[in-house]
Amino acid sequence: MIPKTAILFIGTVLILIACHDQERENHLIQREQALLEKEKQFALKEADYQALAKMRDSLTALRDTLVVAVWPPAIAGQWNSRVICTESTCSDYAIGDQRSDVWEFSSDSTQMVTKVISANRLVRVYTAKYTNNEVRMSFKTDSSAQKQVEMTVLLNDLNPNKMRGTRTVMVDNQCNATFTVELSRIPNNE
Repeated sequence: MIPKTAILFIGTVLILIACHDQERENHLIQREQALLEKEKQFALKEADYQALAKMRDSLTALRDTLVVAVWPPAIAGQWNSRVICTESTCSDYAIGDQRSDVWEFSSDSTQMVTKVISANRLVRVYTAKYTNNEVRMSFKTDSSAQKQVEMTVLLNDLNPNKMRGTRTVMVDNQCNATFTVELSRIPNNE
């Protein structure tokens, strides 16, 4: 028979071994959790990297395909205008009314524009397109303006020193006025 002290000794050793195994197991669990957390952080960084790489590629592709519209040299620059009302159902415009301004055909980083300047003051900016040897321009007042005005201009008779066409004005969706437009090139030395 085994003496009681031997049983007690073996039991204590087994308990100590079991406790030590429990500590090891807790330590392993903690290391595993820390490793999982690091994997999650890495996955987030990987997703951020992929998103940034995709954005970079799309910006590069956009830059390669972006074409900045500019006026042909025959149109770009300043022109004296003579605008005459030929038809009107608006009280603001009478047939025969004339207006003379400077029209400047220029481009910004996104589009072609035409600025109308009167007495050295900017009056309006038309957005413009040049296709098939025609210039089409449009202007619309802000929605908060007292009068809602829409203007369209078509210049379809284009020559190096003269351009001609029509301008149509609609006020508050109630009346229309039509104008002839004649532009004369301003020489560079003015």
